Formats: sequence, structure tokens, C-alpha cells
Amino acid sequence: MSAGHWSWIGRGGLVASLLWGSLPAGADELPPPLEAPRQEKPLTGSGLEPPQAGGPARQPVSEGGEGLLPDKKGFQVRPFGRVYARMRADERDDFARSLSIPSARVGLAASLSHVDAEVTADLSSKSMLKDAFLRIASDSKQLRLYGGQFKAPFLQRELDSSWALPVVRRGLLANYLEDTNKLGGRRLGLMGEVNVKQAWRLRVSGGVFEGSKDASGTRLGEDASLRVTVRPFKRLTLGASSYLTEVFSGTRHHALAANAAWRLGGLELSGELVNGRIAPGPFRGGLALASYVLPVGLEGWALQPLAGAELLQLTGPLQARGYALVGGVNILYSQHFKAQFQAEHALRPGDELAGLEFSMQLATRF
Repeated sequence: MSAGHWSWIGRGGLVASLLWGSLPAGADELPPPLEAPRQEKPLTGSGLEPPQAGGPARQPVSEGGEGLLPDKKGFQVRPFGRVYARMRADERDDFARSLSIPSARVGLAASLSHVDAEVTADLSSKSMLKDAFLRIASDSKQLRLYGGQFKAPFLQRELDSSWALPVVRRGLLANYLEDTNKLGGRRLGLMGEVNVKQAWRLRVSGGVFEGSKDASGTRLGEDASLRVTVRPFKRLTLGASSYLTEVFSGTRHHALAANAAWRLGGLELSGELVNGRIAPGPFRGGLALASYVLPVGLEGWALQPLAGAELLQLTGPLQARGYALVGGVNILYSQHFKAQFQAEHALRPGDELAGLEFSMQLATRF
């Protein structure tokens, strides 16, 4: 498959947007970004609360909830940050080693009564500003309204904190849809959420977001996104999301996604399916990930083996396919440090042949 097979894939959009006039907010996949996450009992003997990708307690609209503040009365301010250092060797480059700092973020979170705010910058990125938003909540916390720049509620893998994800990168599917085709990701927008705990912890979030730019740099019309999640059982979370582009101009592209996450002790299984229509025609894709947190007997330390697979396929007149298989092990210490060792065999968009990549990442946060 030549690189040209992928060049025509333009910006896409995923289904169904909704912003209820005065409706503020609530979403299992997008919990309050400035409230303390639900504390779970550490694994016996480890002192470690394992990261949760895909679980309801770890999906703020910001990047990973490093700025989460406890839900207490009075004014609070908290700085936070994290640094990732990554080394990789790729078969496509004759296994030449490269070292990078893919993330060096600092931020400030503030909370006062029913209003929260967060600002996050990435010192390693050309576009330093990542998150900058306000959140207004009702007295019951069932309704919330977000305004500013934050993650649109689409694709579970994209909403997951990179700190909680077992894999080094978000993966082929998320990167291709967001980075290449501008579906979801961080955008200026206005979003409402509603939370109904009595109905399987139902959470619905929908918003209108700034559209992408075309090849000439002209800003296109507004996009829209909608996400619904439920927890029919304590350990099972189900979700569905949609994204559509230029929603007020007739909707050029659309897509739908459905995901499930199940957790039992240190074991976590998650999967997501997505399909829709982008510039070259219809597409579909899916991913699956399994990981297990295994305490090693030292206070706060654990091992986390993992395995995952992804598939992306164009199903229209122009057909192309990509895939990725990943496996590895992470070394975790408390919630402040992790070392990740992984191998990936993948055929990525733009590749003529599949290749093998080895990567090691060291990460810390405060």
C-alpha cells in the first residue's frame, strides 16, 4: 500500500451534536475536571491505586485530571505538572535511536463554590496552550456548563488521560482520526453535561465546537459532538459518542463510536468501535486493550503487562487498511512515576510496509 492511498483522507466528522440551551453538565466519560476522583481501595499489599483508562473516575475534559481538586468549600488553588521522556527505535528508520520529550506540562487549577477553572500549557509543544476553561455547576452537581478550550466528548481512547493509558501512545486509530482528519480533540467550545446517578449513572454531554481549517487556512463552520455513558454494573462502563463537522452548514462528514470497559481488581479490558464517512468515503475501525496491575511486594510498586490491537479500514471506492499490534510491560510506582517498555508492529497511514518499533518511556508527575 502506497502513501498515496492515505493522502486523500481529509477531515472527518463524527455524529450527532447537542447542546441543550441552558443545560449545564455531567458525563461518565467526562467527570468534573476539578473535583477529586473517586478513591478506590489500593491493591492489597501494594499501596498503589492502579491507573484507570476507560473508567468513569478518570476522564476529565482536561488532560488527565492532574489539576483535580477535592470537593471542599472555600477557594482553592493547586499547581500540577508532568514530564514524559521517550526513546524509540523504528525498523522503518533502520532502528536508529531517537530521544524526545513528547510532553512537559504545567498547569494551575482553581475552585470556588460552583465555579472551577483550569489552565494547562505544554512546554514541549509549538502550540503551548492546551486547556483553558471554566466550569459552572449547579448546587446538586447534576448539571454543568463548560466554556473554553478542552477535549470534545468523542472517542474514549482520546478522552482517556495519557497518564492512565497503559500504552505509550494513544494509537493508530485515535491519532489518525484526530491529528490527520481533525475529528475531536482539543477545541474552543461550549458544552453542557447532565448526570442522573439513579439511572445506571447515566451521563450525557453535548457541545458545539470551533471547526477545523481547510488547506488554505480558512476556518470552517462549527462542529458538534455528543456522548452518552452508563454503568449498568459497578465494574462495567458502556458509552457511545458521535462527532459531525460543519453542523450548521448541512454536516459534511459524520461518525459514530461505541466503547466498553470492564475492570476486576487489577485486570482491565476495554474496546471501541468507530465508523462513519470522511472525505474519501466511509470508514470503520476498532481497537482492544487488556492490562493487569500486579503488585510486586514492595510498597507502592507494581508491574503492568499489556496487549492491544487496532484496525482501520476505508470501505469506499478508494480502499486502504492499517493495523497495529502492541505488547509490553510497565513499571508503576504510586501515582507519581512509571516506566514503560513496549513493542509495536504496525502498518500506519502513509506506510508502504508494516514495521516494528520498540519504545521506552519514563514519566513523572506532581
